[in-house]
Amino acid sequence: MKSLLFFTLLFFSCMRISAQGPSPWWQSTSIYQIYPRSFQDSNGDGIGDLQGILSRLDYIRDLGFETIWVSPFYASPQGDFGYDISNYEAIAPEYGTMADAEALIDAVHARGMKIVFDMVMNHTSEAHPWFRESASSRDNPKADWYIWRDGKGRDGKRPPTNWSSIPGPPGWQYSETRKQWYFASFLPFQPDLNYANPEVRAAMKDVLRFWLRKGVDGFRLDIFNAIVKDDQFRDNPFTLHYLPTKDGMKARFQKRIHTVNHPGNFALAKEVRAVIDEFPDRFLVGEVFGEHPAISQFLGENQDGLNLIFLFDMLFFKYEAAFFKERLEEYNQYYASPRVPTFVMGNHDNKRSIGRVKGDLEKAKLLAVLQMTTRGVPVVYYGEEIGMLDAQIPKKDALDPLSHMYKSIPEWMRKRLPVPLNRDVCRTPMQWDAGETAGFTGALVKPWLPISGELQQRNVAVQDADPSSLLNVYRSLLALRKAHPVLVAGDLQIQHLQYRFQDVLCYTRELGADKVVVVLNFSPRSVLWPRPLVPTETLFALEVDENPDGVIRIAPNGALILASA
Repeated sequence: MKSLLFFTLLFFSCMRISAQGPSPWWQSTSIYQIYPRSFQDSNGDGIGDLQGILSRLDYIRDLGFETIWVSPFYASPQGDFGYDISNYEAIAPEYGTMADAEALIDAVHARGMKIVFDMVMNHTSEAHPWFRESASSRDNPKADWYIWRDGKGRDGKRPPTNWSSIPGPPGWQYSETRKQWYFASFLPFQPDLNYANPEVRAAMKDVLRFWLRKGVDGFRLDIFNAIVKDDQFRDNPFTLHYLPTKDGMKARFQKRIHTVNHPGNFALAKEVRAVIDEFPDRFLVGEVFGEHPAISQFLGENQDGLNLIFLFDMLFFKYEAAFFKERLEEYNQYYASPRVPTFVMGNHDNKRSIGRVKGDLEKAKLLAVLQMTTRGVPVVYYGEEIGMLDAQIPKKDALDPLSHMYKSIPEWMRKRLPVPLNRDVCRTPMQWDAGETAGFTGALVKPWLPISGELQQRNVAVQDADPSSLLNVYRSLLALRKAHPVLVAGDLQIQHLQYRFQDVLCYTRELGADKVVVVLNFSPRSVLWPRPLVPTETLFALEVDENPDGVIRIAPNGALILASA
């Protein structure tokens, strides 16, 4: 009887965390990330393109996603597959034309969805005309558009500081022409722009306005927390960490306090937000990393910074209730209303999340329930909805320049690292069907990367026809979010359960008179869950059986969503 009373009280004991009332569209949206090179090839060259994305928009809409984020397709030498931009206002020919980009924006809007472009503000390609001019001499009009410094030592051939790049190796690169060093936060051929120069800030703001005028709904900002550095060029302090930590703040025996999450980046976030606010109903989401007290500052004290930031805790999840409970409590602490957290389990730079549960599709379903019912904006990387696996690509076949940078690290060690040294493994072609090329390109065409594993089971066509598939779980959950605003905008309260439910995660969502309880069984055993005494409605059930006496059996990896009737 005590258990029945306890679970009945879940509907009445919710502590409010977010204010109610109308909210901007981006606070309640769901985001689907597309890596354009791997989504759909429309012209038979083995490379995905904009027309390919256009041909698949109905799939994304019918699945239930409301916003599309597209990784870069601007003009680029493709040294880093689009993140090395040589012209921000042109399209790489392998992806299409400007007319294709404009048609994509219009087609997304015609379907009632939003579209977000990736924007790389931190650096350009070394092939960009700005850098070519800047590197040509010390006194040209763009000489100060990038971060240049004299080196140390008698001949200046030692780097100016100890600053490392985000992947780990030294970030300073020497130019024989200028006899100076330029800094690159990521790869050597991606020189960082100098935001201490007002001309650079003005030029990049105009780039944003160029695309906003074309109708794009906002931007995902690449490594936004690395743009502004210490203007005194002080060395980063020593740390014992050599390989990059999960939060990216320590690597190569240094803590990156002068190159990552510098306070100047928080101020820049407000400047960029002011540009976005010139256009109605647009938004910014930043790729930032670090501890929550630091990165939450990107949102601004008065919500005048970035609209959202990606929270990457879930990329390295442990499949246990305690892990997720702790993370959700942190999100409630640092991203209480009017802030909104994000729920990210994968992207183009990290191993696919399903690998953390050894490819188990049933566990992936439970993770989907969590992602779509917790408070925050869910962000899904293409292929997650069908459980796509990381490909097994040996380093000798790697195209990723990051893999070449770490070519000395053996295969056995690579497989044990939490982050991929070869990002090719998570960027393989989308698996539309069980054909030889997975429906990504023509049957006789070689895709730019190999097709991933277990194609017969992990493709859209076969899962679309199976009502119990992972794909249809995503479809059901996205429809549930739209039908029940409480799952989008409701307050969230985590329930502290009795010891016998230690492997169960339970939280409530509340919005006005609407109340919902979400129960997730991470245990390898079934649990018996008492139905509350008050009238309830089952909104969603995964591996659940209800006994006549009112006790609900939730199987391992099962989930239950109850609403007050």
